[in-house]
Amino acid sequence: MTNVEAKTKLSPLENNLFGVSYKEMPTLIPGVIVVALSTWLSIWLSDYIGGELMGFEKSPISPVMIAIILGLGISALFQLPATLNPGFKFSVKKLLRLGIILLGIRLTIFDVFKLGSFGIPIVILCIVGALVFTTWINRRLNLPQRLGTLIAVGTSICGVTAIVATSPAIDAEEEESAYAVAVITVFGLFATIFYPYLANFIFNAHAIKAGLFLGTSVHETAQVVGAAKIYADIFAQTLTLDVATVTKLVRNVFMAFVIPFMAYYYARQSPVEDEFKGEKTSILKLLPMFILGFIAMAVFRSIGDAGINAGGEAFALLDGSAWKTLIATIKNWAEVLLVVALAGVGLGTNFRSVRALGIKPFIVGLGASLSVGLISYLAITLLGGLVTF
Repeated sequence: MTNVEAKTKLSPLENNLFGVSYKEMPTLIPGVIVVALSTWLSIWLSDYIGGELMGFEKSPISPVMIAIILGLGISALFQLPATLNPGFKFSVKKLLRLGIILLGIRLTIFDVFKLGSFGIPIVILCIVGALVFTTWINRRLNLPQRLGTLIAVGTSICGVTAIVATSPAIDAEEEESAYAVAVITVFGLFATIFYPYLANFIFNAHAIKAGLFLGTSVHETAQVVGAAKIYADIFAQTLTLDVATVTKLVRNVFMAFVIPFMAYYYARQSPVEDEFKGEKTSILKLLPMFILGFIAMAVFRSIGDAGINAGGEAFALLDGSAWKTLIATIKNWAEVLLVVALAGVGLGTNFRSVRALGIKPFIVGLGASLSVGLISYLAITLLGGLVTF
């Protein structure tokens, strides 16, 4: 029986929420327990390394990164029982989508306007440039198109979050997702450590330009904040942290537009055996529903903030303190669910399949990172002086 035939026997609620029938739900429990333990350990290690050992208030070492590395290590060293696989898949496919939806609470439409009419074009130039160059070099190296797409969106938008959000949209294999995450993680960590010094040098201690550079060239949100905090601490420029953070949030907004477009592009370029071939492909058809949920959550945040900023309550129900508490709670659950999903990816990955991809994806990742850094520098040199904050 094919997967498509199996899915037709599930009710819409079963398929969308669990991916299995109600009777089969107990099969999810063993894998989910293992993923939960891995998630807890990853978050603890992130806090311990970044906070206790490195002294940061917010760890620049993403628990998502630790989760994928820890999962890959366990799957490489141990032969995990097949009974865990349903729970792993549930974590990757269902809990991931919920986490992405909740991520929308981090953004408001007002964040975009803080950068002004000159800051947003810088973000767009960096995204488009990274997508075009990464797709080109991936094709030149004759790598799987889905892998190149994942590296491209991870480099251009928001690192691991973009990768895990794009994976279901293009039906990527778990090994491809894991490898893309590994590539983005390696170069993102390098940028976190060295780019603060590079930004100070190339922009001659200009706080806004340095913040724009860190916000557009470093991959992960946690890495951007970490790099900007390093800059702020070393060069006594707290404005750089604010600019970098808002720039990264605006960059994250474009995930809602780029992911459907890349799904559309992949579908149009897909080989004959792919499910989209031979059908009339439209962006609306490929638009993942969880991206709509992501946008809806951002709108929800914007409306609530508007009520508070007008001197009233969010939705005429929550005062400022209660509204902030709700936002913080949703943010926390979103981050936890992303760690859960990546723990599931790592634990469910066949390490031999990842190794079989070879060194070429890292060449793509290196090229992508260098290109987005160069494009960011050129765009900021051209327009950065016009940005006020």
